[in-house]
Amino acid sequence: MRIKITTIAVLVVSYLFLFSGNIKAQEELAAYFNAATLEMEISDAANKVYNALKDGGFEILGDYHPESNKDLFVVAYTRKDLQQICLRKDDRGALASILKIGFIKKEGIVDVSMLNPMYVFYAYLGDHTDKNLSELQKIDSDIKASLSKVGNGFTPFGGSEEADDLKKYRYMAFMPRFSDPVELNEFSTFKEGLTTINKNLDAGKGNTTKVYELDFPEKEIAIFGIGLLDTEKGEAHFLPIIGEENIAAMPYEIILQGNEATMLHGKYRFALHWPELTMGEFMKIMSTPGDVEDFMEELTK
Repeated sequence: MRIKITTIAVLVVSYLFLFSGNIKAQEELAAYFNAATLEMEISDAANKVYNALKDGGFEILGDYHPESNKDLFVVAYTRKDLQQICLRKDDRGALASILKIGFIKKEGIVDVSMLNPMYVFYAYLGDHTDKNLSELQKIDSDIKASLSKVGNGFTPFGGSEEADDLKKYRYMAFMPRFSDPVELNEFSTFKEGLTTINKNLDAGKGNTTKVYELDFPEKEIAIFGIGLLDTEKGEAHFLPIIGEENIAAMPYEIILQGNEATMLHGKYRFALHWPELTMGEFMKIMSTPGDVEDFMEELTK
């Protein structure tokens, strides 16, 4: 009788363990958190964030004013251990190594938002997130611990998706996924690609600006964060339509892997970072994915 009870107990515990794991896998992940509300200038708020992140071992890659608007600001940051994890995924996994914080100033108040790291990890790393879950959760905790020195909590906003859905995310049937990038150009070598893109960015081609560059020479990978400053088709056009609150989605990226330069498809990337967009709102920026592709192609020629 004792053996039967023990067997039943083990089965019950095992069932509960598996069931709880399934709940965790289906957890809703917010796209963004409001990390702080500060009564100060954006520059002062940014300095607070810089110092908090650096204390946590994070590196500031770059910053800029989207739309060339002094009341909008974005900071891109990373950390070495995050980079090492992301490089384990060969297919553009390095994109997940760069995270962002947004600042919006209205009537003397600065709202500080952060792109949810776990949201990005599940979307860009897919099953690799589960394989490296404890390490990624530690990084996520370190980010929040750092930013808690600036604000007083993390309020989710901007929509949410389930973790498993993020791994294969697309806006709707037949729309592109993470695994359907736009091929911008193919070079003879990685070095040629690096030189070409930097030369065009330095010249401000396509009314763009380089916000950051993160290179992994040993892997022949480089990521460029690019501000789209064209007043008619760039950020000043599409951000006010789809929502400046999600400013930590910017800047857009080109990734050079080997001799091939690609970007995430706009129909994927905009939908992912603005998950609350209705079809009607999406239609208002119908031309934007193609416009962004045009800007990026210019930079690779």
